[in-house]
Amino acid sequence: MTKITIGARGSKLSLAYVEKVKELLIQKNNDLREENIDFKAIKTSGDINQNEKLSKIGGKNLFCKEIEEKLLQKEINIAVHSLKDMESVEDSNLVIGAFLKRNDYRDVIISNKIKSLEDLKGKIVIGSSSRRRELQLKKINKNISVTSMRGNIDTRIKKLEEGKLDGIILAAAGVKSLNLTNKIGLSFKTEEVLPAVGQGIIAVQCNKNDDVIKKLLRNINDTETEACAKSERAMLQAIEGDCETAVGGLAIIESNNLKLTAQLFSDSGLKSYECEMMGKTSEAVNIGKSVGEELLKLAGSEFKKK
Repeated sequence: MTKITIGARGSKLSLAYVEKVKELLIQKNNDLREENIDFKAIKTSGDINQNEKLSKIGGKNLFCKEIEEKLLQKEINIAVHSLKDMESVEDSNLVIGAFLKRNDYRDVIISNKIKSLEDLKGKIVIGSSSRRRELQLKKINKNISVTSMRGNIDTRIKKLEEGKLDGIILAAAGVKSLNLTNKIGLSFKTEEVLPAVGQGIIAVQCNKNDDVIKKLLRNINDTETEACAKSERAMLQAIEGDCETAVGGLAIIESNNLKLTAQLFSDSGLKSYECEMMGKTSEAVNIGKSVGEELLKLAGSEFKKK
């Protein structure tokens, strides 16, 4: 077996995800050994421009673009991404060869003070870089003040410890992958805060025509996670969502049926529209498309495709 190079961001969290992919590849492919796999850390636009709002520097693919370019140039064979960072429409020469079994998809608050929804009452200051999260928090308590915050999990926790914030809202999956579960003050139920599309899913991407790599990745793919991911992403495609779109979406599978729940906020952020549909898992993409179309219908002129 020749050398395989995995490319990803150089953050602690990305490295944890790469290790997970590496372990699974070796475990599920008999002819693969540790020495067959190399790693290349790639700086992305999102990593370089830490102080700018994502929307100001060009949108959603900022944490994937440079990695995908290295994949297209064949400098790496495999790219590891957080699915929620990826564009809903992929480059036609690339493919997600594996969706790893989904981690905890919920949002959590890191805080010493906030342990329940009750504690979110009053004048609270929360750090977040997500418009979706900001608007969802304001639905819980309109007096919550959300201050813009970028950077990796460690950097954000440091800012919290400086005492300028009451808490920070993050994805549980990342917090748990870095063994920081003890820092979680409050875990939201999905009825309270619906997660981002693809949250908690590690996506492993390769070139569409690389049959050798595609075969290796097929062995680590989780089919239930794949169906959920495709359904959520089909919803996002239907509304033509980008990094500024305040939208949540979660698909879960119950006894061979897939249930997709989605929430879209109006452009003003003052209204939100919910839709839920259930159907056969084999209809995952169609369910996603239908939910997206229904959300557009409900929102009417209150939401404009980007």
